[in-house]
Amino acid sequence: MAKKGNRVQVILECTEHKGTGQPGTSRYITTKNKKNTPDRMELKKFNPILKKMTVHKEIK
Repeated sequence: MAKKGNRVQVILECTEHKGTGQPGTSRYITTKNKKNTPDRMELKKFNPILKKMTVHKEIK
């Protein structure tokens, strides 16, 4: 049976990758509690294409 609640799946995309002109994107899927964090998430994650830690923002 599926759980009901405030937890939703979100996609995080790298912000620095767009300006480099390299092909591909760095995206992560995670979950968040909509009740506790109604605004968009921002996390530092590893970008395997750039080979460094970058800021990833939540996209729609």
